[in-house]
Amino acid sequence: MDIQVKRIYEPADEADGARFLVDRLWPRGISKEKAALTAWLKDVAPSDRLRKRFHTQVYDWDEFVSAYVAELKEADPSAGLATIHDAALKGPVTLLFASKQQDRNHASILRDFIEKSG
Repeated sequence: MDIQVKRIYEPADEADGARFLVDRLWPRGISKEKAALTAWLKDVAPSDRLRKRFHTQVYDWDEFVSAYVAELKEADPSAGLATIHDAALKGPVTLLFASKQQDRNHASILRDFIEKSG
């Protein structure tokens, strides 16, 4: 599977393939046209509770990863995860996120989860 992660503020590229926004909130300053999305998959983003706990530093990175993976394991398998998986079987997929954190973001965790679960 060819799944990459990219900030939504970076320009769309043909090599992106199917482009999925995986944030629960719409990113500031981005129009729907500029986003060039295949779909906005809110249901695969961390829950509001988890996101808020991480941003208020109640969780450290490792705790956030564990909690988010637990949420993904409990997710409805016919929802966004299946959409991403099916698209990745057909060609490249790009998971888009708004965070300024290039290395530590939920889209990377999501990509790893999908690749490991096959």
